[in-house]
Amino acid sequence: MNSAERLVLTRDTGAITPSLPANRVLRNTYWLLSLTLLFSAGAAAATAALQLPHPGLVITLIGYFGLLFLTVRLRDSAWGLISVFALTGFMGYTLGPIISHYLAMPNGHQVVMMAMGSTAAIFLGLSAYATASRRDFSFMGGFLMTGIIVAFLAGLGAIFFAVPALALTVSAAFVLLMAGLILYQTSQIIHGGETNYIMATVTLFVSVFNLFISLLHLLGFTNSNE
Repeated sequence: MNSAERLVLTRDTGAITPSLPANRVLRNTYWLLSLTLLFSAGAAAATAALQLPHPGLVITLIGYFGLLFLTVRLRDSAWGLISVFALTGFMGYTLGPIISHYLAMPNGHQVVMMAMGSTAAIFLGLSAYATASRRDFSFMGGFLMTGIIVAFLAGLGAIFFAVPALALTVSAAFVLLMAGLILYQTSQIIHGGETNYIMATVTLFVSVFNLFISLLHLLGFTNSNE
């Protein structure tokens, strides 16, 4: 393995070479993922404590896709790290009011804790399985992309037309899709399909975020009907 294949930060351009050995990509991804999860959780806690309002669907979509596009553009530079924290911090900010809503429900604390615990268990379990088995889940890529787009559009339809049953179906679908995406992305890292740990972190963070939101919705609905 020569030095050109290792992570280097050049003094003149600040460019980060994305071609890393699989084990280093995996290690860097998990380190960055842990930091972004903590940063996002802090942003969510601050938003909830300050009782800040949710920015709304339009601002949320513009902020998310705008920062995601910026991260993709900067993924091969040191600025990509800043962009990742901006993206995950913004997502944490949008999460705060949602958590506050569920905490205000009867048994809301249990619902939030169950969603958090289930999300952690699913992520750790699937990541461990993909790493230990070293199975190649690249065949899931097309299905996951199509499924996510369909579920996203269905979710927008559920919001605009106020269809609770559709919203629950979308949440259930996202639980399965995000579980599949965790397997797929971890497999991509292990088998060299993803060599940029910034983009790997974004994919896994979005998977964990959507998994938590979907579980929170499903558990919150169950709790409200007890």
